[in-house]
Amino acid sequence: MHGIPAEPPLAEALRAEQAHLTRLYARLDSTRAQARRARDGALDGAGAGGTHQARLEREVRAREATRRAARLDAVERGLCFGRLDQRDGTVHYIGRTGLSDDAYEPILLDWRTPAARPFYTATPARPGPVVRRRHLHTRGRTLTGLDDEALDLDRIDESGRRTLVGEAALLAALARERTGRMGTAVATIQAEQDRVIRAPLPGALVVQGGPGTGKTVAALHRAAYLLFTHRAALERRGVLVVGPHPGFLHYIDEVLPALGETEVVLRTVGELFPGVTATRSDTAATAVAKGGRWMAGVLRRAVAAHQSAPAGGLDLGEGLRLSARACAEARDAARGLRLPHNRARAYYLRTLLDALAVAQALALGRPYDDEEAHYAPRELWARADVRAALDPLWPRLTPEQLVERLLTDPGLLASAAPDHHDALLRPPGGPWTVEDVPLLDEAAELLGDTRPADRPEDDPDEAELSFAQGVLTITGQTGDVLLDPALLAGRFHHDGPHRSTAERAAADRTWAYGHVVVDEAQELSAMAWRTVLRRVPTSSLTIVGDLAQTGSPAGARSWAEMLDPHLPGRWRETRLTVNYRTPEPIMALAAAVLRTTAPDQQPPESVRPGAERPSAVQVPDAGFAAALAELPAPAGTLGVIAPDDLAGDLGALTVAACKGLEFDAVVVVEPAAIQARSARDLYVALTRATRTLTLLHHRPLPPAIAEVL
Repeated sequence: MHGIPAEPPLAEALRAEQAHLTRLYARLDSTRAQARRARDGALDGAGAGGTHQARLEREVRAREATRRAARLDAVERGLCFGRLDQRDGTVHYIGRTGLSDDAYEPILLDWRTPAARPFYTATPARPGPVVRRRHLHTRGRTLTGLDDEALDLDRIDESGRRTLVGEAALLAALARERTGRMGTAVATIQAEQDRVIRAPLPGALVVQGGPGTGKTVAALHRAAYLLFTHRAALERRGVLVVGPHPGFLHYIDEVLPALGETEVVLRTVGELFPGVTATRSDTAATAVAKGGRWMAGVLRRAVAAHQSAPAGGLDLGEGLRLSARACAEARDAARGLRLPHNRARAYYLRTLLDALAVAQALALGRPYDDEEAHYAPRELWARADVRAALDPLWPRLTPEQLVERLLTDPGLLASAAPDHHDALLRPPGGPWTVEDVPLLDEAAELLGDTRPADRPEDDPDEAELSFAQGVLTITGQTGDVLLDPALLAGRFHHDGPHRSTAERAAADRTWAYGHVVVDEAQELSAMAWRTVLRRVPTSSLTIVGDLAQTGSPAGARSWAEMLDPHLPGRWRETRLTVNYRTPEPIMALAAAVLRTTAPDQQPPESVRPGAERPSAVQVPDAGFAAALAELPAPAGTLGVIAPDDLAGDLGALTVAACKGLEFDAVVVVEPAAIQARSARDLYVALTRATRTLTLLHHRPLPPAIAEVL
């Protein structure tokens, strides 16, 4: 009799791994059901009667159970993606969360645990204990493919060698078409990126990397890693991700939830002030004027201009008289308190009212006793004529009122910002711009904006003070005299478990996040940095950018120049040098452009050979719409990038709107016009493609491009 034919290695491996994957999903289902029961029970009890301590404990349990259930719901897709085989025969499966069996033995390692790190760092030159790394590809709960990497072939026995399957996982991932949304690269992270992800928490980490180096992926995975490693300190406050434009935020919005982290707030700079959504940008000259650090002083002077003492004193009749000196002394005393404008207003007005009451009593020839001191100022303030005289001396202001007056009042602007008067002055009533948002935020700090009505005003309790002290210890700031536990606890004060972190944070300008990721950070102005740093008093940031791609005239030309005034001694830089996205022929073209505009910047090294060289099509009479229609339809996603004045008519993206994005095929319209605005913008446009690049031009191509094509 003939024996049963041996099962092919790939089929055998797929069958075995599918069986294990099915067991993992069964365990996820049972764990998730248990978490939902705990959540429902905790929510039913939250807010019920009992002591304050008992209610607090129930709310904490409800909040934690809700988060646990949300994290388990988020890891359904791609639950398990890897396996590590070690020399001693130990096998570890790697996934988006950790799972244990009924005996509390781990059956799936969370990718952020130390035991899972060799999945990203082991190499054939330095395999450590790892002999094989296997990547599992899934669709839903079905295993669709495997890729093996033999890291220590000499230590794999004959049976193990027979089951080796697949190709290198990274190149396979790079070859896939883009989907229009960023995927998690948790299964293909390289050692260079892993060093970013697992960098220590304290301070700010600057990730400088050229196009295609995976800096955004690394930054988002670092946020997930920090939330896992320091969950007690960070999860309660959530993570803020600041991106360059709404399209970019849509592109990345599934990354952190897919990694099991749901307490994430995504915002552009134009959305950092609650109630304002700004998408339009100012002209270059105005952006530079609004973005400079000097604007903090301009706004202080604008506030001071609304704190006046009448030069001739006050005379309201009936003995209500004050000298100019008395008024000036009251104003100066109120300023000396160093309180926000709206809080100091109460002191100033009360001082004037007290003085008026005394003056009135003396004019009537009667003593001014303690009882009258209690009631007389209130009676005076109730009079319309007194209110009309005093209120304009130190008016209550909103940030919107102050900034609008500053930018539209020629006299106020001339006194507060004489050097930037022409660039800042605009007609009244215009929409807010992106560059206005940091001004509104600065104004709110100076004025003292009102807390949300549903936010408690009481002082932080002992538990919150203890929590704040723990955060300062973990982030290495226990010695910072400007950031004591009580101050931090006050900013951490919250209103219970029933609203998500994102919902509470979105409504509260003073919300203190546990960690902040700033992408395309080279675009932020000095004033925008002040706005961002207010959101993270512990200065725990991941700052992602590329100085070679700076397009904003108010953006960074040097990390030290931009960050040292805000974070002296509290930031460090790491670099990503390998371009995994852009094929080498396209990158060579972009590098030639970079050499002409920023010769001090080193382009990343492309690891993809690329099958097609970039092509150029000359278009007669600037008929770009017709030329676009005649191009063959590409495989995968297409990005058309055009100069600002052509983008609308062509339905194309501007360079500003394509930052941080990638497409299988890219068409760049009129490269010379893009370069005329900014050669760095042209560098950005040329590096968005993962497969093919086509240039449509009517004007002659820039010399750097013509020499390479």
